[in-house]
Amino acid sequence: MTTQDDAIEQVRGWFTGRLPAEWYEGPVEVTVDREEITVIGRIPAPTVADGASDAERAAALSGRVKAFREDTRDRRIAIAREAEHRFEAKVAWGVECDGRRVLFTHLAVPVMTRLRQPERQVLDTLVDAGVARSRADALAWCVRLVGKHAEEWLTELREAMEKVEQVRAQGPESAG
Repeated sequence: MTTQDDAIEQVRGWFTGRLPAEWYEGPVEVTVDREEITVIGRIPAPTVADGASDAERAAALSGRVKAFREDTRDRRIAIAREAEHRFEAKVAWGVECDGRRVLFTHLAVPVMTRLRQPERQVLDTLVDAGVARSRADALAWCVRLVGKHAEEWLTELREAMEKVEQVRAQGPESAG
């Protein structure tokens, strides 16, 4: 197991122990990157009448998520402050309810890149077509699209990177 895996497990374990047991059904999902820790827990779906319309179900779900967000806000803020101090990363919150994910807060981190004219023309086409408001929005749209359609490949790449970390950890420097 790599040092990064250990760090993620420490963060997940800390939140598992720190969060009130009555908040969520089952374990929370904790995702960690360089800037942010995202905590998503499953909350119970609202009970609606038999034969309720899709609109009524959606409104009930929206109400359940809003109630959870408001009812837990002060404690979530306090826990986030502790975690931010301890792990030196911002904390974002969300829930999963009846198969739908809702993020309450999350970072939008600027990322600098250099693009040649053909890549800029792709972004400009997306802007000109009204798909995106700006080059930055167009680039974010492209990243989401690649993430959606390349998940299997990205999973394989992440697994390969983990294997490299394991081999590095077993190298000659670790023996001494």
